[in-house]
Amino acid sequence: MYSNRINNLPPYLFAAIDEAKTRVSEKGVDVIDLGVGDPDMPTPDNVIEALCSSARNPDRQKYPSYIGMLSFREAAAKWYKKHLGIELDPVSQVLALIGSKEGIAHIPLAFLNPGDVALIPDPAYPVYKIGTLFADGKPHIMPLLEENGFLPDLDAIPRDVAKQAKLMFLNYPNNPTSAIAPEGFFEEVVEFAKENEVIIVHDNAYSEMTFDGYTAPSFLQIDGAMDVGIEVHSLSKTYNMTGWRIAFAVGNAEILAGLGKVKTNVDSGAFEAVQEAGIEAMLGPQQCISDMNKIYTERRDVLMVGLKELGIDFQPPKATFYVWAPVPEGHDSMGFAKILLEEAGIVATPGVGFGDYGEGYVRFALTRSVERINEAVNRMGQLKI
Repeated sequence: MYSNRINNLPPYLFAAIDEAKTRVSEKGVDVIDLGVGDPDMPTPDNVIEALCSSARNPDRQKYPSYIGMLSFREAAAKWYKKHLGIELDPVSQVLALIGSKEGIAHIPLAFLNPGDVALIPDPAYPVYKIGTLFADGKPHIMPLLEENGFLPDLDAIPRDVAKQAKLMFLNYPNNPTSAIAPEGFFEEVVEFAKENEVIIVHDNAYSEMTFDGYTAPSFLQIDGAMDVGIEVHSLSKTYNMTGWRIAFAVGNAEILAGLGKVKTNVDSGAFEAVQEAGIEAMLGPQQCISDMNKIYTERRDVLMVGLKELGIDFQPPKATFYVWAPVPEGHDSMGFAKILLEEAGIVATPGVGFGDYGEGYVRFALTRSVERINEAVNRMGQLKI
């Protein structure tokens, strides 16, 4: 009944986690969900008020612009200048998205012909690979190994594959590993892209979620990056707006125009009231970001204590709201996640769900209160593993 591209897809990771959580919850277990990266803190009040005010404007019921309101794109350009020091033309170098997932899933349709290669990190956000498969592209996996700092080894990509590749997906600060891009890495990426004529798509959704004095760079800060790639940024995590579905892509105008051609044919743009709320988020008070990061730091530190009690000891992450933890000796990621859920009522995401090279790890999302994470820590301490 279904097309081959549907039949060839793996089950979507987080849908499977939801099903497992529901089965345990129906048994009366008080489940602590540290699985999906969905912020539990509220959207700032000023953003909500901007949405309500805009939604009352009768003009907002009309079809929006396919590429986004100019005022939204101007706000995104101002945000990039203020936060990352990057100058952008809001007319040609900013494109509104209905959430970053939408843009990431659609960009392969603009640049891949059937059989064309996309370079996909592993472990990674599943949509990089899924979007490639939907476009009938051929994923070539770039392993992210702990000994390499969870960075792809560009020299390990076979030369013939590199020459065939049309796209490369990257994501730093990284989901799921919480790894950061060290100085010099993006320069290597730009050099690789120019040498092999590869389009870089950098998913920068977690740039503002940083701890311990760390500041995350942008790929587009590197000389030559604007010639070879784009960066996708989301308001979801920075402003606790995951359900609002608003994001934007910035960078090379020709690449953005290709993505825009896809969007023109498959969607009708983001609701303008949500775009106006996004403008308020980006141009309004920014204290919510540092306040949020203080909360995530406290949660991270509490969870790390619990993991150490289980004999899992590693460096605390400097960015994202994830903890990427090696599983205890003698367990695989699915088995350990099952123990956490069935014996402790804790949802964690098995690393293998992010790709074969995620085996041996689980991901915890810091999206519950300190009290709930403390409770999870107490439950972990009672496990016999």
